[in-house]
Amino acid sequence: MSIKVLSVFGTRPEAIKMAPVVRELQRRVPQFQSVVCVTGQHRDMLDQIMRSFDLKADFDLNVMQHAQSPAQVASRVLAELPQVLEQVSPDMMLVQGDTTTTCAAALTAFMHRVPVGHVEAGLRTGDLSQPFPEEMNRRVTTVVSTLHFAPTLDARIALAREGVGADHIIHAGNTVIDALLQSVRSDYAFEDGRLANLPRDGRILLVTTHRRESIGEPMRQICEGILRIKQAHPELTVVIPLHRNPAVRDIVLGKLAGQAGIVLVDPLPYLDFVHMMARSDVILTDSGGVQEEAPSLKRPVLVVREVTERPEGVAAGVAKLLGTNPQRIFDEVHRLLTDEAAYRAMVGVKNPYGDGHAARYIVDAIECWQQQRSRKRA
Repeated sequence: MSIKVLSVFGTRPEAIKMAPVVRELQRRVPQFQSVVCVTGQHRDMLDQIMRSFDLKADFDLNVMQHAQSPAQVASRVLAELPQVLEQVSPDMMLVQGDTTTTCAAALTAFMHRVPVGHVEAGLRTGDLSQPFPEEMNRRVTTVVSTLHFAPTLDARIALAREGVGADHIIHAGNTVIDALLQSVRSDYAFEDGRLANLPRDGRILLVTTHRRESIGEPMRQICEGILRIKQAHPELTVVIPLHRNPAVRDIVLGKLAGQAGIVLVDPLPYLDFVHMMARSDVILTDSGGVQEEAPSLKRPVLVVREVTERPEGVAAGVAKLLGTNPQRIFDEVHRLLTDEAAYRAMVGVKNPYGDGHAARYIVDAIECWQQQRSRKRA
């Protein structure tokens, strides 16, 4: 009898990181039966990723509403997902990361006595307010999960410290590296003409900023840092994919629109974005996923946050935690643009987030768990 696995996700990052797992499950038919349910928490961006990886949803909860709050997303997932569980009767539900979809889906599975496998488990900042509400989401998901797929040794240690048994933790690496290495190619052509026409010999700073705790004064400070960098390095091109959140767009457009050498674009399709990372010289970000991806592309990551749940990159030297002080941002970007030894020191380190085979390790572990479960029932 095949192992029925229901994968539930709803945002762009979740879809990217779950795509390799879903593909691996589909590759192993008839051992596994893969069922995909999307919540539509990020509608347009989610659909974009589904197309990029040729994924199809068996169920779509379509919870997206304008200006929705995390509580509203959670309430709609909690209301709609039980019908899917009743219809599918999965052996395990897989969730990924720390979104509202993740937490609400894991709680729903727990209430229906469906075992939960948590992909990218064990990330912690130790501060429930940073990032908000992600730190709470991932902690709650840990409590109700059966299998915990830790992306790093630090994540595994964090789970053990919280009382998760060693036989329930699998150090798999991060599936985002699987997705990245399966996607990047040397002959890629950008869809957006502004990116396709960037000078081949020019230097590029790629910037992404979108986190809730960055909105307001922190984001204005990030923009001020970018303006100082451009003043000192007029030859530099700054590329900023703008998040769809109106609060983000209002700040960034208000500070940076119309500035020479600053290219503001809508959120990029996944393939455009990873190839833009590959084209960039330095990456400035508050994104979690980018902290994991960029080291595999040998690109230095400067993190404009006060804390990070991904300390491995900082410890390894492939990332640096800056905060949002404009002068600190300027100093660190300027140093990487002018100090070749400092640049080489950041890009010459092995990526601590995985070897590109995380999906295989995850599916192997589910198969092993199901076999043990069957033996206990016999």
